[in-house]
Formats: sequence, structure tokens, C-alpha cells
Amino acid sequence: MKLSNATLRDLPSHIVTPTYDRSALKAGIVHIGCGNFHRAHMAVYLDDLFGMGLDHDWAIIGAGVRAPDGKMRDVLAAQDYLSTVSELNPDRSETRVIGSMIDFIPVEQTNGPLIAAMTDPAIRIVSLTVTEGGYFIDPKTNTFSPSHPAIQADAAHPDAPETAFGAIIAALKARRAAGTPAFTVMCCDNVPHNGHVTRDAVTGLCRLFDAELADWIAANVAFPNSMVDRITPATGPRERQMVADMGIDDAAPVTSESFRQWVLEDNFPNGRPALEKVGVTFTDAVDAYETMKIRILNGGHAILAYPGGLRDIHFVHEAMQDPQIRAFLDKVETTEILPIVPPVPQTDLLEYKELILERCSNPEVADTVRRLCLDGSNRQPKFIVPSIRDVVAKGNDATGLILLSALWCRYCFGTSEKGVVIEPNDPNWDVLTAVSAKAKTDPSAWLAMHEVYGDLGENAVVSARFDQILRAVWADGSEAVIARYLDGTL
Repeated sequence: MKLSNATLRDLPSHIVTPTYDRSALKAGIVHIGCGNFHRAHMAVYLDDLFGMGLDHDWAIIGAGVRAPDGKMRDVLAAQDYLSTVSELNPDRSETRVIGSMIDFIPVEQTNGPLIAAMTDPAIRIVSLTVTEGGYFIDPKTNTFSPSHPAIQADAAHPDAPETAFGAIIAALKARRAAGTPAFTVMCCDNVPHNGHVTRDAVTGLCRLFDAELADWIAANVAFPNSMVDRITPATGPRERQMVADMGIDDAAPVTSESFRQWVLEDNFPNGRPALEKVGVTFTDAVDAYETMKIRILNGGHAILAYPGGLRDIHFVHEAMQDPQIRAFLDKVETTEILPIVPPVPQTDLLEYKELILERCSNPEVADTVRRLCLDGSNRQPKFIVPSIRDVVAKGNDATGLILLSALWCRYCFGTSEKGVVIEPNDPNWDVLTAVSAKAKTDPSAWLAMHEVYGDLGENAVVSARFDQILRAVWADGSEAVIARYLDGTL
């Protein structure tokens, strides 16, 4: 049965469907980047809120700035912007239809329709999930990089922008001219200090062509920090078959774990939905939650993924079933990462770590090792390198994190330890494979990637340890080297 407004009443009775009148919803949010995570996270929270009979003027209009976003629009438009989200757990699974998105803006290269939609006074929040690598951050300074070609192109043609940030600037400029209050820009990506990073991207780009407007944005636009969390695998044949077996034809189904968390800074001058009523935590301590999640969960994903990838393990839960990989993850988390994570309100960090181990072990989610290995050149500088830097700065032993970095290097060589070809898994794969090949005999070449490591490669302790460990990985294999790490002889 094709998913649509007309078929909602005819779906199987165990499928949870919207209890509110979707035709009465009015848009209050434009969201840029409507992939699986957004539809399993923010869209679900709003669906819950609408189901309580609240805030029906805060519905989502989807948007995007890349060609794949246009394909997603076509898919969702054909099913009235509805999505199924299946929450999977060993003891209980539930599939629900999410109805909080009511439209999707046509995707055009110069973003005219997107700018027009964001100019509408009814839109009071513009939110984003554009991936960790979409914020043009210079890893050496951890600040906005104005030299990126996409940024330079938008600076040269601000009335025909191709980036999300250029489109946001154009819409804010139009709202200011019309006397319309500015919308809030809400980042929903796994980026440290994501509100500040988004503000720097918007004002940094604007400053290249209109400093006065940049000053106005800095003074008048809110960029709340947030922490978002939910394991949401990519959709493949398994996920499509799952909903098909339920009798539903959904061209873009989403699966996820049941756990979800959203922590937000309450900085919304133009109003916001009452998300606290559906479990969102509003706090001034977002940074603490964010650091905990990025270091322990996102960093932990890398720690288990790269040894798994080198051993041709397909699923994340299968990697967790490998006693050595699980022990490696547990030891690095407990002895290296937890001591550098600041306290978090009403949270026991050891209990949080145990929760992460449990979540990664969920076989029903069927998250893949390859997904966790994806885009290391953007994820490592955010999830692993800062931890290495902080551990070393405290005078502590960072051997496990440095070993993880060596395993990433070995993975990027492009073959597993059994000789199976690893298909390209990073936007910079060709560069990474070339540098990895060079690092086989000259490990310093890997740490010399300043776009990943900044000046960390110039640290004598880190450099010497990495040299030793990478050579050992090549000579003896990851299993033997991890064993020596675990017994303290590495």
C-alpha cells in the first residue's frame, strides 16, 4: 500500500499513525538536509508534540542545496511528505508514520525557492543537518575557513548562492529590508559548539561581501547550541523489505534505535515549539552534554569501527560480539576518554559509557561498520583528534587513541587485512589512500595532514608513538597490536 495521506487509515493496525489533522498544520520551520537522521529525530519530536494537540503552527518544510536533496524531495512529495520510522530493539520494535513535514522546497542551484521560503514571516526557525563536514572549518584553527571554493563562489555571487549559508544570508537580508524579525538558525549536526560554528559560517561568509550585514546578523540572529543523538543507519534493501513486509510501500523508510536525546540552549527570540513537553532538555550546559556525546559515542564508534573494518566485519553489533574489539573500545573509553570529559549535570559518565556499549550491541538496528567508517577525514578532527590532544595535554597515556588513528590510516590503504578491497568511503578517499601508502614506510606523512591533525603531528610524543604503532600494525596486524595494548605491553 503506497504511503500517503489517503492510505493512512488503511495501514495495518499495529502501525502508529498521526492522530492530528495534517491539513491543519502550518509551517514554522524550514529544515535543510532531510536525510534519515532528521526524519528519525527532530521530525519525530515534533510529531509527538503535534500528537499532544500542541503547536500546530510549527510544522516542517523540507529543503536542500545538493542534487541528492532534489531526489529526496521527489520521493517524499510522492508520499505526501510522510515517512515511516521503525524503532528497533531486541525486546520490542515499533513502526510509526511521521507526519510533521508538510512540504519540501524545490531544489535549485542558486536556491531562489529556498531563499523565498525562508523570507516568509511564518518561518521562525531555520534548522540544518548538513553533515559534520559541511561547516567549512579549518582544522588548524578550528574556525571558519573563508578560502573554501564554495565560500568564495558565494561571496562573489551573493544573490545566487549555492551553499546553505549563502541562502540563509540572502533570506536574512530580505527579512531585514522588509522589517521582518530574524529567524533563529538551529544546527542539528554533530559538531562541537555547533551553534557557534554555524554563526561563524554565516557571519564569516557574509563578512566577505557585506560587513555591515554581517554585524547585523551577529547582533540580531540567534544560533542556539544543541546536542543531538540517535543511532540511525542508512537505508538499504533490508530496511525497505522490512516495511514492505508490513504491507507498506515507503520509498524512503527510516530505521533507528528507540533511544533518542536532544539537548538545546533556550535561545529562540522569535519563538519556538514547546519541545520540553516531549523530552527535549533545555539547559545552559549544552557544551557538557555535547562533549560527552561526541567524545564517548561518536569517538567510540570510530574505535570499534576501524578494527572491525580491517577484519571485514559487516555489522556494528557483530564487531561488538568480537571480545577483543569490545575490550579495546571499553579500555580506551574508560582509561583515556572518560578522564578528559567534564562533568555533565545529573549524569554518571560510567553509566553513560555502559549505555553506549549496550546501544552499539543492538542487533536489530543492523548498523554497519562501513557507515561508521565513512568520512573519517571530517569525523576524526572532531571526534578523535581533540581527545588525543586533551589526553596528551594532561600528561596521560593516549596509546589507545593513537592506535585507533593508526588503524584508520591502515583502513584508508584501501584493503582489509584479508586483502579484500575497501570501496571508497570518504570524500577525500583518493588523497587518503595515497597518503596511507606513503605512511606505510614514513608514518609521519599521515600526521602531516594538517587538515585533519592540525599541529598535533608536531608533538614529539604523539609522532613517536604513532610511528611505532603504525609500523607494528603493518608488521604484525591489528589483532596482535590490539592484544598488546590490552595487556599493557604495547
